[in-house]
Amino acid sequence: MELNVLNIKGEETGRKITLNDSVFAIKPNEHAVYLDVKQYLANQRQGTHKAKQRSELTGSTRKLIRQKGGGGARRGDINSPLLRGGARVFGPVPRDYDFKLNKKLKQLARKSAFSAKAAENAILVVEDFSFDTPKTKDMIALLSNLKIDQQKALFILNTQNNEVLLSARNLPKVKVLTTSELSTYKILDCAVLVLTESSVVGIEQHFNV
Repeated sequence: MELNVLNIKGEETGRKITLNDSVFAIKPNEHAVYLDVKQYLANQRQGTHKAKQRSELTGSTRKLIRQKGGGGARRGDINSPLLRGGARVFGPVPRDYDFKLNKKLKQLARKSAFSAKAAENAILVVEDFSFDTPKTKDMIALLSNLKIDQQKALFILNTQNNEVLLSARNLPKVKVLTTSELSTYKILDCAVLVLTESSVVGIEQHFNV
């Protein structure tokens, strides 16, 4: 797959870059994508939820009614889950939601995400760029030049660039990541991917292609 390389003014530079088919043109594996996104979202959960069990409540342990002869079911102390103010049955306890995925499956999921974006023509390639100083208006101008100012965009850089990162920090629809920070969720959670020339090389090196 070949794409034109644009400059920061949104103009074609006359150069083209070839995206490797083994990363950007495979048949997406939806189940691998599902598992990788599920793991990402699970890792965002704190898991600190807690409800008191029956043994943790403060209250008298005296039986409230006689055990037999009342015509109804037996009832224990005032901490019974059957009573108002009592304990909760099978309430939440602190836990870790993380689960393991194989490295090859995670790579397949990311390739599937890239391929899905490529199939939607939602990938732009720009030449490597930077800003002299962090300015939000410079990033806004770049988005306008690329005609994606109304879309949710993800910029992928090969290495950390604080000027670009800080320029996009106040824009809610723009995220800036390096190739080492990519996840399937982040790739799919945008309308358009903006790759720099060096990041294309970095992505392909990451997948050893």
